[in-house]
Amino acid sequence: MEYEAIARRIRAKLVELSHTAKTAHLGSSLSCVDILVALYWGVLRLDIHQPFDEARDRFILSKGHAATSLYAVLAERGFFPKELLDSYASPGSRFSEHPIRGAAPGIEVTSGSLGHGLPLAVGMALAGRIRNQDFRVVVVLSDGECNEGSVWEAALLAAAQGLERLMVIVDYNKWQATGRSEEVMSIRPLAEKWKSFGWSTYEVDGHDIETLFRVLSQLPDGSGKPVAVVANTVKGKGISFMEDDNNWHYRIPNSAEVQRARQELGLL
Repeated sequence: MEYEAIARRIRAKLVELSHTAKTAHLGSSLSCVDILVALYWGVLRLDIHQPFDEARDRFILSKGHAATSLYAVLAERGFFPKELLDSYASPGSRFSEHPIRGAAPGIEVTSGSLGHGLPLAVGMALAGRIRNQDFRVVVVLSDGECNEGSVWEAALLAAAQGLERLMVIVDYNKWQATGRSEEVMSIRPLAEKWKSFGWSTYEVDGHDIETLFRVLSQLPDGSGKPVAVVANTVKGKGISFMEDDNNWHYRIPNSAEVQRARQELGLL
């Protein structure tokens, strides 16, 4: 399928960028690829030729440590030439290890300080309603990020204000920097938590792109509530020796591992 081929190319690019720039967070970037492909190829209302059109949907990658996934998706989608990614994480590059607002078309906010993305999104959604604009605001959070109190403060405000054009997607890969998310700070049952905070809640396979298309396209879903989608994912998804291995939160692939990954992805 076309979308699966796109996801494979993006995953290969993420491995290459991590190897070349010697940067971490590869596993976290790989886990959210399918979510971003579903958003950028079938859900978000965007125009690559007018990336800052006022009518556009807004997207925030709150888990900014997965910046390479956003960069590679934007390049693959045509927001800017792919060759610009060759400068990633080099001195003077517009593509740093965390996204910077306006560094390239399609990057809406500076992110990576966990817990900030949803509060920003609430502000955007409120502004849209005040201005009678119908754009949607979509935020991807990490599961570890749900440890932050600011996430839940923003969630309460969004529900109180009935921000039905706001959607959160939790990249629930079950890991964070130092261990299993559930062992670091208990967050289960995660979907039920969002529901108890007044959100319309769904739980999906975060690697089933067709299902992601179907569920994410329901925003707003007619409930009058903001929408939370708990997307069950696998850290390091798509590359067998990286899947569900938290060493790849910080490990950098060597040249042999880059080639092995490309072979598994069918790109050799």
